[in-house]
Amino acid sequence: MSSSHSQVGYLIPLNHNFEEEKQKASIPKLPISDGTNIIGRNNLCVTDKRLSRKHLTITASTDGTANLHVEGTNPVVVNSGNKRRKLNSKETVTISDGDVIELIPGHHLFKYQVSKRSSSGADNEARERGRNAATQKHDKIVATQKHDKIAVTQRHNYSRSCEEAIRDFRVADDQIPCTFRLLRVQGLPPWANTSCVSISDVIQGDILVAILSNYMVDVDWLVPACPALSKVPHVLVLHGEGDERVACIKRSKPKNWILHKPPLPISFGTHHSKAMFLVYPRGVRIIVHTANLIYVDWNNKSQGLWMQDFPWKDQHSLSKGSGFENDLVEYLSALKWPEFSVNLPSLGNFSICPSFFKKFDYSDAMVRLIASVPGYHSGNGLKKWGHMKLRSVLQECTFDEEFKKSPLVYQFSSLGSLDEKWMVELASSMSAGLSKDKVPLGMGEPQIIWPTVEDVRCSIEGYAAGSAIPSPLKNVEKAFLKKYWAKWKANHTGRTTSKEDLQGRLVFSA
Repeated sequence: MSSSHSQVGYLIPLNHNFEEEKQKASIPKLPISDGTNIIGRNNLCVTDKRLSRKHLTITASTDGTANLHVEGTNPVVVNSGNKRRKLNSKETVTISDGDVIELIPGHHLFKYQVSKRSSSGADNEARERGRNAATQKHDKIVATQKHDKIAVTQRHNYSRSCEEAIRDFRVADDQIPCTFRLLRVQGLPPWANTSCVSISDVIQGDILVAILSNYMVDVDWLVPACPALSKVPHVLVLHGEGDERVACIKRSKPKNWILHKPPLPISFGTHHSKAMFLVYPRGVRIIVHTANLIYVDWNNKSQGLWMQDFPWKDQHSLSKGSGFENDLVEYLSALKWPEFSVNLPSLGNFSICPSFFKKFDYSDAMVRLIASVPGYHSGNGLKKWGHMKLRSVLQECTFDEEFKKSPLVYQFSSLGSLDEKWMVELASSMSAGLSKDKVPLGMGEPQIIWPTVEDVRCSIEGYAAGSAIPSPLKNVEKAFLKKYWAKWKANHTGRTTSKEDLQGRLVFSA
């Protein structure tokens, strides 16, 4: 690693709390010798391809001073004292004893520690030269040290309090139906996945019928990832895949699976709705989520879902409906899947069609369903779908005072050809509703979360994550959109580098 054998210090691996591992670390500390030291994927023994084989070089002197030079294409962060500096490729900075290096921003943390023997000679000379000056400035130094200690303690406590809040967060069982859950992301510290779920947490139990609605479907990954699916006697997959992918799915899918691509009444677009409907002997589980049924979406991206279980209706309430039921059945009817008959043990024979889902009791639904279907809508159909449906629902709601002119955060994975008129129309729908004093909430300020090139490059997947952000440059670079742009930032949850992909989500935020 170095052309010299005189050891100057070490790079000591740290965890995400900037602490040394108390137990045996998976990565050993790296010796730093005087001269040029190459740090990269080879000598770190990690497989993260965001790290170059020659990621950076540290040129150290025998007194412990060193220069860090970024050799790879991805940025490096150096934390020195109170400052956090990002270095791009080919940039250089001087590092000192105790500085913390993030080889990838937020990941692969190392502390530069100078060996005592390397610094002792320089320390003695410095003490001799500065004895009188140190005496004269003693009071000032003490005051500065106290100030710095207080500032560092405050920052440390703030960071710890944020992380502790995440670590201690638990969702009570009775609150799960009204909670938006994040999906588990691989490679994050355990506390960052607190109360998160995987696909096997969602699809489980004695399922009798499963309807899986999605855009992309990878059967070769899905079945092993969800062993319960292979035991379900009746599975309907609603998808938006092209002809070539459909041919692959047909070769891989279990024989009892039915494939259906919902029809498109217009010449562009595709079926993109992500939901699951799982029928059990005791009722139905409905999941609305944001992830394609592919490995990277359920493991490498910040995705989310809502789910709730509903019981079968009893004989006295078969004709009783609800807003949620009407929304659900109306949307399922638009998908036009081929009906099929099933025999459910101890329950009887049923035809699986949209009206089948009227057999469940949604009176305890904690949400309203806002669906979108492709096409041009007018007349009575204008308020059935999309943001106009959302507007009609919110207009019936009363909100706390803090929601007046609440900011509107829009997040999606693809960006169409927007114009100012439509953005105002959308904001009007998102801002609908009254406060408790019966005053309209007022228009909130919209913000569009959209990743930068750097966000993509430094994400868990690296540049490969860019394939999940399909949008022509002419759509993104429209001048009027500049005032809406906002960045994804989630350091306190440990998810800044797991690219957000809460596609199709419009978040009404206080």
